Amino acid sequence: MKVVDHIKKAKGKTLFSFELIPPQKGRSIQELYNNIDPLMEFDPPFIDVTTSREEFIYIDREGLLDKKLTRMRPGTVGICASITHKYDVDTIPHVLCGGFTKEETEYLLVDCHYLGIDNIMALRGDAMKEEKYFTPTKGGHSYANELVEQIVNMNKGQFLHEVIETDNKSDFCIGVAAYPEKHLEAPSMDADIRRLKDKVEAGADYVVTQMFFDNQRYFDFVEKARNAGIKVPIIPGIKPVAVKRHLQLLPQVFRLDMPDALVREVEKCKTNSEVRQVGVEFAIQQSKELMEYGVPVLHYYSMGKSDNIKKIASAIF
Repeated sequence: MKVVDHIKKAKGKTLFSFELIPPQKGRSIQELYNNIDPLMEFDPPFIDVTTSREEFIYIDREGLLDKKLTRMRPGTVGICASITHKYDVDTIPHVLCGGFTKEETEYLLVDCHYLGIDNIMALRGDAMKEEKYFTPTKGGHSYANELVEQIVNMNKGQFLHEVIETDNKSDFCIGVAAYPEKHLEAPSMDADIRRLKDKVEAGADYVVTQMFFDNQRYFDFVEKARNAGIKVPIIPGIKPVAVKRHLQLLPQVFRLDMPDALVREVEKCKTNSEVRQVGVEFAIQQSKELMEYGVPVLHYYSMGKSDNIKKIASAIF
């Protein structure tokens, strides 16, 4: 079922969903199952599975370093199919512009269609670790709205090199990302809202936000988006603080502000176990306020761990 249909079916009730990271090559998918199992009691209608782009690694060849391009966490589509089969839940693979040609994207979408996957999260993706700025892959898309257009065209039977008359067209529901505190590359919030509108006008059906810790940022962002004519569901993304290093890491990587009340409580903690509990308690209050606001879904960034998400969900759902 499509995400937007799940939201309609809920008739105003806030739904629960979460996001997973594929295991590194050589690791067992059972690790994912172990973290999914405790969360299924909260009846998530869908689960997101991220995609990581390629990166360079260095292999020691008898004293010489051999630079190789590889993907450390492949398997997104396979994981989605496996989770759907095991838990009978909709899954959403993340599809990136960065690291993929248009042809590779088309093949991936065909696989998703054959597997009965109804939803796609269309993202530009980050720059490679060695790059200061995002560089489009040769033969790939430069922006997420272009990726959305390719998916929409495929839904119409328009492939890259031909139009196919068929009764077996894909019908993907398309999600895109948004940034309540502005994308780090956007020159202004208004410019960022315009880029989001480009994605929606290209055919995106719903929006999921980057993590934020100040709900007022989300409320203000939704108001700006609505005033700009963006009418699709805007799902808030929530990431509970888990370790003390998050005080430096999250603002640096995601260009976000953290409320001073949260910062002070984390600074008081002597152990990461205490930090994790502070993060849970803060996320519970954050979630309750968002639910009162009437958000369609509370979407949690689990980072592959479920113990803190389970505690939050137990208090909310």
